[in-house]
Amino acid sequence: MSIPADQDHRYSPRRIARELDWNLLRTFVVLAESRSITDASARLRLKQPSVSTALKRLEDRIGRKLIDRRPGHYTLTDAGRLLYREALDINGSILRLSTLLREMTDDVRGHVVLAVASHVVCPLFDRVLAAFHRAHPQTTLTINVLSSVEAIREVQAKRASLALCLVGDRNARLEYRRLYREFFALYCGPGHPLFGRKGLTPADLEGLASVGFETDRISDVLSPVTLMRAQSSMREHIVGTSSNLEEVRRMICAAIGVGALPMHVAAPDVAAGRLWQVPPYEDLPAIDVHLVWNPHAVMNRAEQILVDMLNAEIESTPIEERTYR
Repeated sequence: MSIPADQDHRYSPRRIARELDWNLLRTFVVLAESRSITDASARLRLKQPSVSTALKRLEDRIGRKLIDRRPGHYTLTDAGRLLYREALDINGSILRLSTLLREMTDDVRGHVVLAVASHVVCPLFDRVLAAFHRAHPQTTLTINVLSSVEAIREVQAKRASLALCLVGDRNARLEYRRLYREFFALYCGPGHPLFGRKGLTPADLEGLASVGFETDRISDVLSPVTLMRAQSSMREHIVGTSSNLEEVRRMICAAIGVGALPMHVAAPDVAAGRLWQVPPYEDLPAIDVHLVWNPHAVMNRAEQILVDMLNAEIESTPIEERTYR
């Protein structure tokens, strides 16, 4: 007769808490985010046998297989996915503990890490950031430019205080607040056959090459932009992609292909003659950019103040004034 898991000593919460090495959890987080043991070893700067041994020790402690490893196959098991989710929280809390203790002073100190998608151009956010620095000059700030997926992952792992990014599938463990709305249009650069031409129609784009964001796919958050491109009869093959707006803009300006950019971001380049808008001109896709934070992370005072200031500004500013065309 099998023993129920809750009666099996291998799964005893007290035994696991007593015997589990927290360093193994840190190693497992990297393993879970890697493509292979070799990839994880490189990230951890450890030899491959050491990482494999650490994984085996953790599986022995947990009593479950965590990664299904076969030739050409490397995926988390159900137990591995569950442990990864919890290990992110534990590892993030441990990393933040010394920082929180160090920042216990009368003055508001503390470091804020922002994970920001490259195309975030938002006067409201800039206004709050300036006010935050004026009020609390002893705080420090790091802004990391990442893809939206990576930005959310950093917040989930408690490695970033906040994310400003696009949002696809929502994680129930995170909080989301719409920061602003932007509209995308298609543009070409000097040297492109359509540059400077007036009276264009969608038919003029038929068969032309395009460039875009890595998330510009029919199943992703920029799917409205994908549909706009498809409806213009452009070639399905995208000749250049990047997760960074500046690099997408570079490819458009270099006439590698027609590409989509937020209209309020592209406006100065259009005025300076570096970009030219092409059809369609009506019913352009609207994309929402969100503020994302982890309510399960213990924030330092600087982080909490910035979150509160952003939420207050969002609450007091109608969406019409947070919509950039």
